[in-house]
Amino acid sequence: MLDPVILLPAAINGLTMGAVYALVALGLTLIYGVLHIINFAHGSLLMVGLYGAFFLHRFGVDPYLALLVMVPALFALGYVLQWSVIGRASHGSDQNVLLVTLGASIVIENLALYFFSADTQTIDTPYAIAMVDIGVALVSLPRLIALGASLALAAILWLLIARTDLGRAIRAVAKERQGARLMGIDVDHIFAMSFGIGTACLGAAACLLLPMFYVSPHIGHVFVLVAFTVVVLGGMGSFSGALIGGLLIGVTESLCGLLLGESLGQIGIFLIFIATLLFRPSGLFGSRLS
Repeated sequence: MLDPVILLPAAINGLTMGAVYALVALGLTLIYGVLHIINFAHGSLLMVGLYGAFFLHRFGVDPYLALLVMVPALFALGYVLQWSVIGRASHGSDQNVLLVTLGASIVIENLALYFFSADTQTIDTPYAIAMVDIGVALVSLPRLIALGASLALAAILWLLIARTDLGRAIRAVAKERQGARLMGIDVDHIFAMSFGIGTACLGAAACLLLPMFYVSPHIGHVFVLVAFTVVVLGGMGSFSGALIGGLLIGVTESLCGLLLGESLGQIGIFLIFIATLLFRPSGLFGSRLS
């Protein structure tokens, strides 16, 4: 049995990473909750955000300040992608949407390979190795910032969906798109807005990840599999489920890495994924946009 002195810091570090997983999954669950499709391009769009923040850093922009650029930039990219490519190419068929997002993922990833090669890239910041003593453990400063910022952004997203006219329109389209159309809501615009907001979450996640992670054309695969697990665990279309699921997955990965070795840390994630599908396929909070 491991000493609690070791387990507690590992669990806290898992929470910090789990908050970023939750932010990535929130974008995925928003897109699913409104469009009712799984976005296979989600990981590739996260990679685009990471490269964007990486090159901004090359021009002297701190990754956290890059949030002010990457969030609106990824929102615009998501909006245009849904409005001009996914929505039109799918011809209203959910099956076609899956194929279009898969195709978009392949195109984006191969363009990144062509322009940036397969090499991994990292950045060096003055605070990269800074530690903060929180009493029970020493926590990396970038991880602590990622935890606080992810929770704050999740709260802002919840307020947007729950308290604004745009949020009411999004919830109306998610519940009954034909009824929303009859009430005068521009459903195609709401689809594009939802996709854009979901992609903007990736822009924020990319800026929070870059100080403590690397970037490569294949980096999206690392996070999108975890994000899918978080969404399934929390419940497809559930905001609260995505947040809690992300934190649970982060702690699970950290503790499994401690017990089994870092290279095997994700075994626990996929065991949870299989167990959820077997025993509670609706997830912990299986409701739409809750």
